[in-house]
Amino acid sequence: MSAGDKIGNAAENLVGKAKEAAGKATDNERLEAEGHTDQAKANAKKVGEDVKDTFKS
Repeated sequence: MSAGDKIGNAAENLVGKAKEAAGKATDNERLEAEGHTDQAKANAKKVGEDVKDTFKS
């Protein structure tokens, strides 16, 4: 996993957490769900990159 990929995934995860928190604070279920989705996407990308790195070794 390149450093750029790691940073991008971490940023997407943080954006997701922020959306989730904002959704909870404002009682906005749609925004909260978007936050969960963003976090899930970031985690899926990380897993995919980890698998690639494993097979490269």
